[in-house]
Amino acid sequence: MQTYAKEGMMDTANSTESEPRVPKPVFWIASSRRDLRDFPKGVKRTFGQAIFDAQTGSKHPDAKPLKGFGGAGVLEVVEDDDGSTYRAILTVKFAGVVYVLHAFQKKSKRGAKTPPAEVAKVKARLKAAEKHYAEWFEQQKRKNESRA
Repeated sequence: MQTYAKEGMMDTANSTESEPRVPKPVFWIASSRRDLRDFPKGVKRTFGQAIFDAQTGSKHPDAKPLKGFGGAGVLEVVEDDDGSTYRAILTVKFAGVVYVLHAFQKKSKRGAKTPPAEVAKVKARLKAAEKHYAEWFEQQKRKNESRA
């Protein structure tokens, strides 16, 4: 997994006094980053903005809770390009971090529903994110204790 964060960016939409907000780190689960890199430029731009919005505590207009995951902790961003539909799934349910769980091109022609195989992949990757977060959180705690 890899981490990515830009420091010192401003979130003027949610800031009361134009103070800089440090984005939360992003962790990419499995092939999500590599898959996203293969998408068309406009799709990558939309998904990148949605991830950055999640990092800074706001919500992209195209980000919607993914059904079947109990609330707004798992978000789906959908973008169309040249007759194809692309989806990115991320979670903000863990304090202080964002996980990108999955990115894929929807191939099914039957409605807008997320295919069951993709939902199963998201569930498995969410479990991997939970495990990683527990380890990462403990590591951060130890790091902070050693500084004190």
